Amino acid sequence: MCNLYNVTTNQEAIRAITKAFDRLGNLQPSLDIYPDQMAPIVRNIDSGREMAWVRWGMPSSQQAIFQAASRRADRLRAKGKEVDFQELLKMEPDGGTTNIRNTSSKHWTRWTGIEHRCVVPFTRFAEPDPGSKVEGGRTPNAWFARDESEPLMFFAGLWIRDWNCVRKVKEGLINCDLFAFLTTDPNRVVGEIHPKAMPVILRNEEEIETWLTAPWNQAKVLQRPLPDDELMLLDEPKKAA
Repeated sequence: MCNLYNVTTNQEAIRAITKAFDRLGNLQPSLDIYPDQMAPIVRNIDSGREMAWVRWGMPSSQQAIFQAASRRADRLRAKGKEVDFQELLKMEPDGGTTNIRNTSSKHWTRWTGIEHRCVVPFTRFAEPDPGSKVEGGRTPNAWFARDESEPLMFFAGLWIRDWNCVRKVKEGLINCDLFAFLTTDPNRVVGEIHPKAMPVILRNEEEIETWLTAPWNQAKVLQRPLPDDELMLLDEPKKAA
């Protein structure tokens, strides 16, 4: 599961490739993105296509939230406390789902239309490397990019507007725009480190246009591993920004 990526680029480069209107404001020269953080994306909106800051992590399934609330209710009851389960369920924190794999599930199919598609700029992404544990048991990250120059690339993503949810207990109920990107089977390069999945990567402007504009039966073909020779494992691990 990819839960960390970096974008080291400028807004003009993103705008030139995606043909989007820029509403980002200022984009830092290098930015490490972690789950539940704001990140730059390019999304379809009613008036066209825009670059905007959106929070990373689409809504988790109702089943996942119900199960989490049930576990919390059981812990409270074990302490002898009364539980209003419906209120507990309403206020159950959901940190979000960062990676989307099963796009045929009922949870995700409602958001596969063009109006919910986005692309996510990145220059490198990380996967935990369990074969390189360091002293103290910490698992370092392996970093992947197109090549050593780390050119701008894009994940294929989905987004929603004004989702009512509890992301963190201290925030309470909020409305926020959310996104996540798709994953697929890993290619050989990623699979040697993380055998379960890799992000869905769009290689060029044609694939970006297909993802943002084509009917789902055409766009979903892009949910496939990147060819082995179009991705590399970087030699030097990147330090967090």
